[in-house]
Amino acid sequence: MKKLYITLGLFIASLVSAQVPQAFSYQTIAFNSAGAPIANGNVSLKISILENSATGTVLYTETQTKTTNAKGLVNLNIGQGTATVGTFGGINWGTNTKFVKVEMDPLGGSNYTNVGVNQLLSVPYAQVSKTVVTGAGQGITLTSPNGTSYTLGVSDSGTLSLPTNTNTSGNNLPSNFYMYGSYNSFNSSTAELMRGNGITKIGYKYLQANTQVKFLASPANGAQSYGSDSYGSISPNGASYNVSSNGFYQIYVGYNSTTTIGANFENFVPKIQFTSITTATPTTTTTYNTSTGKFTIIVNGISTNNGDYFYLKLADQGINPEFIGDNLNDGSFDINGDNIHFPNVTSTPKNYKIEFSINFDATGTYTITQI
Repeated sequence: MKKLYITLGLFIASLVSAQVPQAFSYQTIAFNSAGAPIANGNVSLKISILENSATGTVLYTETQTKTTNAKGLVNLNIGQGTATVGTFGGINWGTNTKFVKVEMDPLGGSNYTNVGVNQLLSVPYAQVSKTVVTGAGQGITLTSPNGTSYTLGVSDSGTLSLPTNTNTSGNNLPSNFYMYGSYNSFNSSTAELMRGNGITKIGYKYLQANTQVKFLASPANGAQSYGSDSYGSISPNGASYNVSSNGFYQIYVGYNSTTTIGANFENFVPKIQFTSITTATPTTTTTYNTSTGKFTIIVNGISTNNGDYFYLKLADQGINPEFIGDNLNDGSFDINGDNIHFPNVTSTPKNYKIEFSINFDATGTYTITQI
């Protein structure tokens, strides 16, 4: 196997105007497999920004094609290439450590080889200052010597508020709480609003094994992020929660003790709850199509004697089971809605197919077909 060698040099871009530059300088010397500099040649580079470790979550990836000089030197601005994962502006430089992974094709194609991963020991200062406060209602987070986080805020009249403890001991989560993760490349702009006005927040989503999940105070770029502390409780700037297996999940945020707030991920299969059974319970078989995002439940043996009305039960074994029905009988789910009626039910048992989707906020649509 041919080996590629590359010498890395990272330089922080200077702030040249009031506009924060969406890039920072990068310089490298490209060598061929013989160890000689590639002079005046076209090379392709694939550069990724990783979080927390050399094998951490990919926050951003871009590609660039450049021409080396007579000594094999390449100059480029990271952030101005062709983005393939995430957005450069969406990187929160103020939280966690960042690493730069460089891959190269010395022939200028897309057959990239990993040539090094390096920690950014000094992140672009202009990018950090840009993300301290970028949205209405956000504050500056300060950390005391003992690790306690505090937030300094300001009113519309310009009055500074005293810092308030932002750990999750008590009712300190923001009123709006958003979820994002590796499933959307940690893109804050597509973070999903969790349902709930108090401490308890709930969302529903199909997640694959080893999905990394965090939370945000808002979908604005630079908003305060939340993750897990060493005890599993939600903490500002905490680590990602890890989903252990493929499945449809209820994501539940709430008190896990009298003083701390945690996140629970319940892998579940929706169940039919029949409301009136005087004979044998109908049999059901449930499947989920990951391509369409739809559940299918086959119900056998429905009659007027054993369950012509039903509702769906979500997260049956979880911390917070929920029921969905249909208040308007319009094929749309309502939380704690009225029972749903199988059509054309008689005393003769019939079989039905129920197809439905469940959105992040527990809304959704369904159809019932006799089979």
